[in-house]
Amino acid sequence: MLCGACHQNEATIHLTEIVNNQMIEVHLCETCAQEKGTDFKTHFNFSDLLSGLSDVGSVLKADLMETAGCKTCGLTYEEFGKTGRLGCPDCYQDLNKILLPLIKRVQRSTEHLGKHPSKASSETKRTIDLRELRERLKRAIEMEEFEKAADIRDQIKKLEDKIEKGKKEK
Repeated sequence: MLCGACHQNEATIHLTEIVNNQMIEVHLCETCAQEKGTDFKTHFNFSDLLSGLSDVGSVLKADLMETAGCKTCGLTYEEFGKTGRLGCPDCYQDLNKILLPLIKRVQRSTEHLGKHPSKASSETKRTIDLRELRERLKRAIEMEEFEKAADIRDQIKKLEDKIEKGKKEK
């Protein structure tokens, strides 16, 4: 998106203001933002963001955070705070006690719930659930977990019946 002032540079600062129920959006490049007297920066300190979100300090002592690290790649919480990236898949397990409070605060849960729209109709949610069940059935069959596949097949049948019943009622 181009800057709304100079129409030449890429807009890196996006402001939204609501006045009298009217939403006004301004998109500026860094140069125009500085010329207009705004004091915005396009970069932020990720560790400041993390420290503001996490309650790690109250859960663990500072010395534990300094010494805790991934056994596979050696990444420490301090390094994670600077970069915002984990080093390997094992980091999730090895830095678990430190990361869980942060994940819970950011995502409101430590359990992945998938990408369900929160305000979707029940019919849409059933369709999404049906798609997921079919994927699980496919994986169970590939893994030759036939009892599990039979249970999933039954769940699919019940859900298909609910969807069909809902269509007939309309």
